Amino acid sequence: MEDNALRTQLATALAWHDAHADFDAVVADLPIAERGHAPPGLPYSPWQLLEHVRITQRDILDFCIDESYKELHWPRDYWPEAAAPANKQAWDDSIRRYREDRKRLQQLANDPSIDLGAKVPNGNGQTFLRELLVVIDHTAHHLGQLIVVRRLLGIWPGN
Repeated sequence: MEDNALRTQLATALAWHDAHADFDAVVADLPIAERGHAPPGLPYSPWQLLEHVRITQRDILDFCIDESYKELHWPRDYWPEAAAPANKQAWDDSIRRYREDRKRLQQLANDPSIDLGAKVPNGNGQTFLRELLVVIDHTAHHLGQLIVVRRLLGIWPGN
């Protein structure tokens, strides 16, 4: 595959909605009162899933671009303790920060000065391509979970 085509595909996949709901659709119109509720039998609320996706995406971005990257501790640093955001602003900030970091990952994917097959300097063999694919896969996985949570809470459109 031509390098530009691969880069375009990766950048698009970070935000696509071709085969499933995208990030914006999954977090849209989620009632404030439900953001901190976990359905019976599930260990996470919409807030915890949103923050986990945001934190993980940011960690991978930092891993790829920050020379002073410090590894987070699993699972403590990847999941918020509180089931609910502190307030509406915390929810909105998480969404905004997720979008900003996604844009930076898209820029990384499209940057011809970065060899996608090269090893990430902070890692131990991981390539830039691998890290972009991990973000795509991880986000899709947890967005699917967030849809299930919304369905179980009765707040998914068309429920």
